[in-house]
Amino acid sequence: MNRLSMPHVGVLPSGPRGTIADVSGVTVGHCTLDAGPIQTGVTVIRPHGDDPFRHKVPAAASVINGFGKSIGLVQVEELGVLETPIALTNTFGVAAVAQAQIRAAFAANPQIGREWSTVNPLVFECNDGYLNDIQALVIESTHYDQALDAAASEFERGSVGAGRGMSSFDLKGGIGSASRAINVAGTTFAVGALVLANFGRLPMLTIDGEPLGRELSARRHSTSSKPEQGSIIMIVATDAPLDARQLKRLSLRAAAGLARTGSVYGHGSGDIALAFSTAHTVPHEGDFITTPPLLNDSRLDPLFQACADSVEQAIIDALWSAASVAGRDGHTRLSLHEAAPDLEQLLKRRTA
Repeated sequence: MNRLSMPHVGVLPSGPRGTIADVSGVTVGHCTLDAGPIQTGVTVIRPHGDDPFRHKVPAAASVINGFGKSIGLVQVEELGVLETPIALTNTFGVAAVAQAQIRAAFAANPQIGREWSTVNPLVFECNDGYLNDIQALVIESTHYDQALDAAASEFERGSVGAGRGMSSFDLKGGIGSASRAINVAGTTFAVGALVLANFGRLPMLTIDGEPLGRELSARRHSTSSKPEQGSIIMIVATDAPLDARQLKRLSLRAAAGLARTGSVYGHGSGDIALAFSTAHTVPHEGDFITTPPLLNDSRLDPLFQACADSVEQAIIDALWSAASVAGRDGHTRLSLHEAAPDLEQLLKRRTA
């Protein structure tokens, strides 16, 4: 598909793939449901290829605006680790996906819930009910299994997986991803982001500083003052050696990237960011945990910048990659490229 090049946000270079998979070991898989009024799916992010329960990774989350129905955040906040892959789906699919994660965990480790503690499933959601018949409750455990089995370092973005039915800025939203490479104390690290973008009103849309939404809204003669009621899930990964406290600080910087695209974190928007590090794992068993030397807090600024840039870029990538989708009751969301066929000229105005 021939499309103009997506604008590159900021001055930091991207990694070779330009996705969250530039953090070594991270893989992403989708299961997409596309059948008339059913426009939904599941997306899974694996932090590494080992058993995530036996080999946990440090993690932390920030709730920018808490209008959401995710599961598992309380224990992440308390213990600072992930025990399962990260799953994304629609709001009413959370329970089914969480159950699938639990079943997968004790299939691999029969001691869970018996000799060992229970497992903490981690599922994030956005409401895709504009395009998807969310009341049909079609998400099942098998859809999580399919997404998990499909996880790879090369993956689609846009109207796929959990992003199939999502809307952003009154356009087609969905899955987006980006990465940045940074040098800290003579060592190169990667920071990658993956977003499930389902937020924003068209007049708010800003791409790399250009308020394109105003122009597109004027063309539609739209005077709607409907408040923002969407959501966004922002997953940030890095191979830099950070602990859960530092990852909490990193996750909060996702809000900077989100704000640059025009979001004001509206009352009805569930805006949640989670960050994890692959620099070391935390064993389920044993008396002591071996960690690498951690970065000094005074060295975190490049990671904060990379996080903000990657999240902003990932949101743009979701819009850039998405295809138009027709869903329930005749509802349609146009892709950014269909809504703005002269997108290249609009973006060129800022340098003219």
